Amino acid sequence: MSHALDASGAGSDTPNLDFAGTTPYEDYVQADVLTHLQHLRSDDPGEMVFLVTTQVMELWFTVIVHEWETAARALREDDIPVAMDALKRSLRELEALNASWRPLAQLTPGQFNSYRSALGEGSGFQSAMYRRMEFLLGDKSASMLVPHRGAPRVHGELEKALQEPGLYDETLRLLARRGLPVPQRVLDRDLAARYEPSPEVEAVWTALYAEPAGEHSDLHRLGEVLTDVAELVWRWRNDHLVATRRAMGAKTGTGGSAGVAWLEKRATKNVFPELWTARSHV
Repeated sequence: MSHALDASGAGSDTPNLDFAGTTPYEDYVQADVLTHLQHLRSDDPGEMVFLVTTQVMELWFTVIVHEWETAARALREDDIPVAMDALKRSLRELEALNASWRPLAQLTPGQFNSYRSALGEGSGFQSAMYRRMEFLLGDKSASMLVPHRGAPRVHGELEKALQEPGLYDETLRLLARRGLPVPQRVLDRDLAARYEPSPEVEAVWTALYAEPAGEHSDLHRLGEVLTDVAELVWRWRNDHLVATRRAMGAKTGTGGSAGVAWLEKRATKNVFPELWTARSHV
């Protein structure tokens, strides 16, 4: 660890406090920018925690997208260790993301209504970075680009993500390169469409799980890490559902969404579906 020097060059316990401009910490973290991004739209003191928590979620979305894109690229290059490292890091990040619901989880309808009108047409489903997360998970829909037509850079990034293989696509392509019988129609599927389960892919995972210490033990371990990811995504969706149900019941959501009804439908779906269904056959 570095330490300050006094005038004679000897070590000192006093940190350097004199900088010509901003501090090196500020230059790196941009804390002054981050802590001045909160522009409240109501007089309610509870709006601050809602806004900051939402901003924190966006930051976690950003780092998780980075990890999953790193993992997808490594899988494409047959580098399973690098992919596993990125996926394992994302597990800790998903846990932190899910914990972000705690400040909002016990909002009463009255508390939420005190600043809900300040949101206007704003809604979480409009988050571009969350949409990139969903696309990487194989839950794709071209219609979800429509809200971002007025932001060319964001729209372009989403359009690129829509057309690229997601985490599971790259995993199945890796399985095929390793000689496992992943159907060609799955490998050649329309990447801009939502991933649909395949009985043949389920059979591949069943065989891998039947022999966890066999020739493809590294693929078995990869399957387990992906299952960990899928479980935490499921927990995120359910925590979102519970927090919303508690704050607003069955009312229509902000931005014209169906609110709880829409979230309930989302919460029933698993990502990487054959990793779950194959377990019934092992």
